[in-house]
Amino acid sequence: MPLHVPPAPAPALRTVLTALGSPTAVREARTPSLRTAQGPLTPELPLPVHVLDRITPEGASATRLAGWRFLIRCGGRAVAAAETRMTPDGWAFSHFFEGPYVAATELALREAESVQQPYQARLLSVPELYMLTLWLHGDCTADGATGHPAATDLLVPLAPAPPGIAANRPHRVADLLPVLTHRVTPAPLLSA
Repeated sequence: MPLHVPPAPAPALRTVLTALGSPTAVREARTPSLRTAQGPLTPELPLPVHVLDRITPEGASATRLAGWRFLIRCGGRAVAAAETRMTPDGWAFSHFFEGPYVAATELALREAESVQQPYQARLLSVPELYMLTLWLHGDCTADGATGHPAATDLLVPLAPAPPGIAANRPHRVADLLPVLTHRVTPAPLLSA
């Protein structure tokens, strides 16, 4: 499948490798799977994490790069993830974590391999809905750290998805964005 994973900034990868090489960082991580892992831990599949800050009344989205997420593999499967973030001094390791989004990301990436059109893999977070999606961007040559969802891009909500939004199913941005807009737009106040 023509799924493209954009290269992570080298300093972001170095911070993850340094954290993985630090017994203190791994031991103090709140991820039992990292503390009990038997074998080497390898950061793979770096995905830029974009945050959907707002949706304009016209339906356009305002996004920003929040960091890079790496799936941490051990024994052939993802056991955790590592997140990096940009600071005034450059890329910094943020934290390790595990939970449903790690397995859901791995599943969504595996399923995206069967899509016929080439896509660039990214993550899009919608904090107002407690929602994370695999964002399949149609321009494989684009800088993974920039850009906005195009109408023809696909969003695959990761489980657990908000009620009424099908998880693990690709949605065109043009179809899902109006649903998200409706969900995050406050209801008008009724006058007395």
